[in-house]
Amino acid sequence: MRKKFNVTGLCLPDQHYMADVSKKLAKIVVMVEDGDYFIIQRPRQYGKTTMLNTLAATLRKTDKYIVIEMSFEGVGDDMFKNETEFSSRFVKRLIKFASRQVSDLEKWFKKNTPKINNMEALSDFLTDMVSQTEKKVVLIIDEVDQSSNNQLFVSFLAMLRNK
Repeated sequence: MRKKFNVTGLCLPDQHYMADVSKKLAKIVVMVEDGDYFIIQRPRQYGKTTMLNTLAATLRKTDKYIVIEMSFEGVGDDMFKNETEFSSRFVKRLIKFASRQVSDLEKWFKKNTPKINNMEALSDFLTDMVSQTEKKVVLIIDEVDQSSNNQLFVSFLAMLRNK
């Protein structure tokens, strides 16, 4: 297959022309190893999704991490209308994405998914989830741009930073 330029979505090295971002990736891996919380923010078509997918694949190779990749693409504004809606829908999305990727947590989710209706309950749920493994848990959330100006989402990010 001949390589081509990709102007939408995820780039794949064997199919698309790509810039060498290995030095940036190495710096990001160090940030993860140091336990840093960070945001990758750039305009459309700068390679954010490609970088996040490459980061997840790199971290999974080490066997030190449980990597949960999820996306807010297509969730709509209703998810952000109040704390109850956000908290319960976030947990549903987390379980949906994590269950596909992390078999260790699938059984735990089935036994331990209480009704989450506020940020405190969501925080407790995430703490309990992370305590189920000796590995470090890395949560990657893509396509959050539609929620970035939403105060509820800012509160959620603050809660994650405190963890």
